[in-house]
Amino acid sequence: MGLFDYAPAPESRSVVDLKPSYGLFVDGEFVDGSAGAFKSVNPATEEVLAEVAMADAADVDRAVAVARRAYDEVWSRMPGGERAKYIFRIARIIQERARELAVLESLDNGKPIRESRDVDIPLAAAHFFYYAGWADKLGHANLGPDPRPLGVAGQVIPWNFPLLMLAWKVAPALACGNTVVLKPAETTPLTALLFAEICQQADLPPGVVNILTGAGATGAAVVGHPGVDKVAFTGSTEVGRMIAKQVAGTSKKVTLELGGKAANLVFEDAPLEQAIEGIVDGIFFNQGHVCCAGSRLLVQESVAEEVVDRLRERMKTLRVGDPLDKNTDIGAINSAEQLAKIRTLTEAGEAEGATRWSPPCELPERGFFFAPTIFTGVSQAHRIAHEEIFGPVLSVLTFRTPAEAVEKANNTAYGLSAGVWTDKGSRILWLAKQMRAGVVWANTFNRFDPTSPFGGYKESGYGREGGRHGLEAYLDV
Repeated sequence: MGLFDYAPAPESRSVVDLKPSYGLFVDGEFVDGSAGAFKSVNPATEEVLAEVAMADAADVDRAVAVARRAYDEVWSRMPGGERAKYIFRIARIIQERARELAVLESLDNGKPIRESRDVDIPLAAAHFFYYAGWADKLGHANLGPDPRPLGVAGQVIPWNFPLLMLAWKVAPALACGNTVVLKPAETTPLTALLFAEICQQADLPPGVVNILTGAGATGAAVVGHPGVDKVAFTGSTEVGRMIAKQVAGTSKKVTLELGGKAANLVFEDAPLEQAIEGIVDGIFFNQGHVCCAGSRLLVQESVAEEVVDRLRERMKTLRVGDPLDKNTDIGAINSAEQLAKIRTLTEAGEAEGATRWSPPCELPERGFFFAPTIFTGVSQAHRIAHEEIFGPVLSVLTFRTPAEAVEKANNTAYGLSAGVWTDKGSRILWLAKQMRAGVVWANTFNRFDPTSPFGGYKESGYGREGGRHGLEAYLDV
């Protein structure tokens, strides 16, 4: 065995009671869908995990009507302190069932169990705990003297953080007194359906949360339904544009959290060992399936060679493989479609003259896997420097001065996040003001907290989720 060889340490699948099929969750019960079913697949093995009902426009009509009734008759009339009890109860149940949720998330999504267990599930619970605390304090949120809920929230979430994105949206909506019709991603519906069971376990009033599974047409029906008062979407910029056009001219309140092409800036005075870990976390966490991933590494020329050498050595220790193995660093790409996109863009990077490098690693024979990859010799004009790859692929560019670093970092259609690595506090503060990014991390990356707002500029969308700011999107103020 080599220095970094480990015996397998698989998490048990037995903690998850997978059903052969799942229905829609409407009015507090699981019901049949009207448009057939689709299969949810384990991206690490390509095995079918379950058949899931497909919702059509008629199902959306029913769910919105149910949510409206629950809003009018129960949830909006309930005192904030009473709503908080239900939301606290959901948070506690998520904690109690954390192992089950983590295993199911890794099975359905492909992310390493270590990330599901240590990041996704604890953060999901934390968001419910945090917003439960706001439910009876909305008048003290500096959002006006008498903030009121909007009504029915139509929410569409992505496949990269299925349960966490659900928490980001459902928790503030419920705290503010809204009811919810949520559409999870087609490739990762299972933790949302387990969350439906948690709502039942928490005795949440029927109709307050409704979950409709399906593909893009289902999401479009939710977004476009005239009975929906608020639309919240996280996903691609392309779909975000379509939603913006669809709701234009209506009275719907909208928040869009879209794509990104974040710059991770490393200056010559940065703590390099710490920066290398931040670079790895910034782009290889969750297989790079992160809208705020640090996919563009900008390094000051004087330390660029050293940083790349250190990064390559660190990448040699990354373990790619079974997401349920607790030693795995990089799991499976979420789908065959996403894997094909990553391959297309990396091939374009090579064709345009950038130098590609990946550490030696043996990929599993089955499943959708991609080796961690870096490109050097990248220019601003390369596709890999300005298109969102959404995979474990890093483009390395260099700069000489802080002004050049800012110019290159802002030279993107996106504006979701950025990272700065330097020993100078004054430089951090100056850069944070110059960067057109919703979040700027300093000497860290990919750190989230329910008390902090998150959102972007330009083609990364508009509106904020998290923190006190996240309440405004669900209130009539």
